[in-house]
Amino acid sequence: MKNFDLIIIGGGAGAFAAAIRANELEANTAIINAGLPLGGTCVNVGCVPSKTLLWAAETIHHAKHHQIPGVELEVKNFDFQKVVQDELALVEKLRQEKYEKVLQNLKYVTAIEGKATFDSANQVAVNDEKLTAEKFIIATGSTATVPPIDGIRDVGFITHIEALRLEKLPQSLVVIGAGPVGLEFAQMFARFGTKVTILQRGGSIFPPAENQLTHRLTEILTNEGIDIKTNAEVTSARIENGQKIVSFLVGDAEEKVAAEEILLAAGKTPNTHGLGLDLAGVEINDRQAVVVSENFLTSNQSMAAVGDVTNAPLRLETTAGREGTLAAENILKGTTLAIDYHTVPYTIFTDPQLAGVGLTEDDQMKEMGVCACRTVSLKDVPKAIIMRRTEGLVKMAIYPDSHQIQGVHILAPNAGELIAEAMMLVKNKNTIEDVINSLPMFPTLAEAIKLAALSYTKDISKLSCCI
Repeated sequence: MKNFDLIIIGGGAGAFAAAIRANELEANTAIINAGLPLGGTCVNVGCVPSKTLLWAAETIHHAKHHQIPGVELEVKNFDFQKVVQDELALVEKLRQEKYEKVLQNLKYVTAIEGKATFDSANQVAVNDEKLTAEKFIIATGSTATVPPIDGIRDVGFITHIEALRLEKLPQSLVVIGAGPVGLEFAQMFARFGTKVTILQRGGSIFPPAENQLTHRLTEILTNEGIDIKTNAEVTSARIENGQKIVSFLVGDAEEKVAAEEILLAAGKTPNTHGLGLDLAGVEINDRQAVVVSENFLTSNQSMAAVGDVTNAPLRLETTAGREGTLAAENILKGTTLAIDYHTVPYTIFTDPQLAGVGLTEDDQMKEMGVCACRTVSLKDVPKAIIMRRTEGLVKMAIYPDSHQIQGVHILAPNAGELIAEAMMLVKNKNTIEDVINSLPMFPTLAEAIKLAALSYTKDISKLSCCI
């Protein structure tokens, strides 16, 4: 039987961040991984491969739709299989560089490949071996949810994992669910030439975001040929004449759509099944997520949990990594480090990208009964005009009395880059006066944030450049 100071179960972003911090603290640590290769979702079947394919799709689209007079471009050849093979090669490279080689340099960390199961509060079984530890971190991630749709398993479907490895481009695709995965994959496949239909159960394609921005993004995606059905409750799936038929209800009206393939994007389920958490004294909630405190500790105070496996407010690779670092510190040193999730941004990597941080208009109305919000169109931003990319919006929310910035929400090219500035404004409790007195470079899309601040006190349509 082997004994460790810390055992980390999982091999993704949260687990690796925890292992790196534990190594820095010179704690004798085991990291036990099963399922996906080292690196977990992000590098293997998440951010890295999906954004690689999204960039390929964006390149194709803008070659055809750049809107620059006097320039004609032609996409002479599109080899889907070659694009996918390049994506998979990049995944392999980054997995080696960012995970396998990193692991080799962690002096105090032992890597074990296998499925870990708790026997008790301080012992796990893996590969017919017993391992004990004083402390544990659970970072087993999540798996795509298969909703209870009649016939869906018989008909067959793909998740984001299979979608990233397809050998043949489907001629038609039904995406069940919107949100980051559904929207990104829908636009990517549509730009590759697939006929795409999105079936979203709710009234918004991404409910946490600003309604004004999601409405505009819906219009943009629809104009690209994607058929978006909101308030659609999928009821069944079947095979008919070689096609997969998906039936759904919109109100009381039953509709159906046929496609070559079905992509499930209806959320994720935490990977807690089979871990033996009951024997470890770890509480899970009704959606199978590990319940954690703000310091990432479970109901068993000798155990922490991070990432998608928990009930944390945000489930992002960024937060998983930071949670892993802080959890290792807390569990090994007794500190009480936490994350202010209110100041953590999100980005959906559609084109234009949808990003946000802090309060939305709805949040402000619930909190204060009033919204001090302003929306700026990219039609008022010189760089967007230069780029012929004026379809986007920037919305800002502030406290009426103090003018402190409470939220910034962006629909724009590279919104994921722009939101970093907004994150610091919210995190540092800056006011619109702070932004107005700043000097962003001209011409840049970042000026849109200053224009949003200026819009509280001026008619920005009557301002010159560089104001």
